[in-house]
Amino acid sequence: QVQLVESGGGSVQAGGSLKLSCSASKHTYSTYCMGWFRQDPGKEREGVAAVNILYGTTYYADSVKGRFTISRDNAENTVYLQMNSLKPEDSAMYHCAAGRVHCGLAQDFFNTWGQGTQVTVSS
Repeated sequence: QVQLVESGGGSVQAGGSLKLSCSASKHTYSTYCMGWFRQDPGKEREGVAAVNILYGTTYYADSVKGRFTISRDNAENTVYLQMNSLKPEDSAMYHCAAGRVHCGLAQDFFNTWGQGTQVTVSS
Protein backbone atom coordinates (compact mmCIF):
# COMPACT_ATOMS: atom_id res chain seq x y z
CA GLN A 1 0.00 0.00 0.00
CA VAL A 2 1.48 3.33 -1.05
CA GLN A 3 1.71 5.98 1.64
CA LEU A 4 2.51 9.65 2.05
CA VAL A 5 3.05 10.97 5.57
CA GLU A 6 3.23 14.69 6.28
CA SER A 7 4.80 16.37 9.29
CA GLY A 8 6.02 19.77 10.43
CA GLY A 9 2.79 21.66 10.81
CA GLY A 10 2.05 23.82 13.82
CA SER A 11 1.09 27.24 15.07
CA VAL A 12 3.16 30.34 14.37
CA GLN A 13 2.72 34.07 14.40
CA ALA A 14 2.49 36.07 11.20
CA GLY A 15 5.93 36.56 9.68
CA GLY A 16 7.20 33.29 11.05
CA SER A 17 8.38 30.16 9.26
CA LEU A 18 7.57 26.47 9.13
CA LYS A 19 9.02 23.59 7.16
CA LEU A 20 6.72 20.76 6.15
CA SER A 21 7.99 17.31 5.25
CA CYS A 22 6.37 14.58 3.20
CA SER A 23 7.85 11.11 3.49
CA ALA A 24 6.91 8.66 0.78
CA SER A 25 7.13 4.91 0.58
CA LYS A 26 9.55 3.83 -2.12
CA HIS A 27 6.74 2.64 -4.34
CA THR A 28 4.99 5.98 -4.10
CA TYR A 29 8.18 7.78 -4.77
CA SER A 30 8.60 6.20 -8.22
CA THR A 31 6.43 9.05 -9.41
CA TYR A 32 6.76 11.98 -11.76
CA CYS A 33 5.49 14.79 -9.57
CA MET A 34 5.06 15.61 -5.90
CA GLY A 35 2.96 18.50 -4.70
CA TRP A 36 1.53 20.35 -1.74
CA PHE A 37 -2.09 21.39 -1.52
CA ARG A 38 -3.98 23.19 1.22
CA GLN A 39 -7.59 23.37 2.26
CA ASP A 40 -9.39 25.47 4.81
CA PRO A 41 -12.87 24.38 5.98
CA GLY A 42 -15.50 25.76 3.65
CA LYS A 43 -12.99 26.51 0.91
CA GLU A 44 -11.82 24.62 -2.14
CA ARG A 45 -8.51 22.77 -2.06
CA GLU A 46 -5.74 24.90 -3.52
CA GLY A 47 -2.52 23.82 -5.18
CA VAL A 48 0.41 25.48 -3.43
CA ALA A 49 3.58 24.05 -4.95
CA ALA A 50 4.77 21.10 -6.99
CA VAL A 51 8.08 19.64 -8.11
CA ASN A 52 9.03 17.36 -10.98
CA ILE A 53 10.91 14.53 -9.29
CA LEU A 54 13.21 13.81 -12.24
CA TYR A 55 14.09 17.29 -13.48
CA GLY A 56 13.45 19.46 -10.45
CA THR A 57 11.11 21.85 -12.24
CA THR A 58 8.99 23.69 -9.68
CA TYR A 59 5.53 25.24 -9.79
CA TYR A 60 4.04 27.73 -7.33
CA ALA A 61 0.72 29.38 -6.72
CA ASP A 62 0.91 33.15 -7.16
CA SER A 63 -0.12 33.60 -3.53
CA VAL A 64 3.05 31.90 -2.25
CA LYS A 65 5.69 32.84 -4.83
CA GLY A 66 8.75 34.32 -3.17
CA ARG A 67 7.71 33.01 0.26
CA PHE A 68 7.46 29.21 -0.13
CA THR A 69 10.06 26.84 -1.53
CA ILE A 70 9.46 23.22 -2.49
CA SER A 71 12.40 20.85 -2.61
CA ARG A 72 13.06 17.12 -2.81
CA ASP A 73 15.54 14.66 -1.42
CA ASN A 74 15.37 11.68 -3.72
CA ALA A 75 17.72 9.65 -1.53
CA GLU A 76 15.40 10.09 1.47
CA ASN A 77 12.15 9.81 -0.52
CA THR A 78 11.10 13.10 1.00
CA VAL A 79 9.66 16.36 -0.27
CA TYR A 80 9.79 19.56 1.75
CA LEU A 81 7.88 22.81 1.77
CA GLN A 82 9.75 25.70 3.38
CA MET A 83 7.25 28.41 4.28
CA ASN A 84 8.54 31.85 5.19
CA SER A 85 6.82 35.17 5.89
CA LEU A 86 3.67 33.30 6.83
CA LYS A 87 0.37 35.13 6.78
CA PRO A 88 -2.91 34.33 8.57
CA GLU A 89 -4.42 33.45 5.18
CA ASP A 90 -1.88 30.64 4.86
CA SER A 91 -3.66 28.80 7.68
CA ALA A 92 -5.03 25.50 6.38
CA MET A 93 -4.60 21.75 6.37
CA TYR A 94 -1.66 21.02 4.09
CA HIS A 95 -1.67 17.78 2.11
CA CYS A 96 1.12 16.13 0.20
CA ALA A 97 0.27 14.43 -3.10
CA ALA A 98 1.96 12.28 -5.73
CA GLY A 99 1.30 11.92 -9.43
CA ARG A 100 2.69 9.72 -12.21
CA VAL A 101 2.11 11.41 -15.54
CA HIS A 102 1.95 15.21 -15.45
CA CYS A 103 3.27 17.89 -13.11
CA GLY A 104 1.76 21.14 -12.01
CA LEU A 105 -0.85 22.46 -9.60
CA ALA A 106 -3.92 20.76 -11.06
CA GLN A 107 -5.45 18.30 -8.63
CA ASP A 108 -6.19 15.88 -11.47
CA PHE A 109 -2.45 15.33 -11.90
CA PHE A 110 -2.29 13.57 -8.51
CA ASN A 111 -3.62 10.18 -7.51
CA THR A 112 -2.09 9.58 -4.06
CA TRP A 113 -2.74 11.85 -1.08
CA GLY A 114 -1.53 12.13 2.49
CA GLN A 115 -3.70 12.76 5.54
CA GLY A 116 -2.41 16.29 6.02
CA THR A 117 -0.74 18.47 8.62
CA GLN A 118 -2.35 21.56 10.11
CA VAL A 119 -0.76 25.00 9.78
CA THR A 120 -2.16 27.86 11.83
CA VAL A 121 -0.84 31.41 11.50
CA SER A 122 -2.00 33.99 14.01
CA SER A 123 -1.95 37.74 13.47
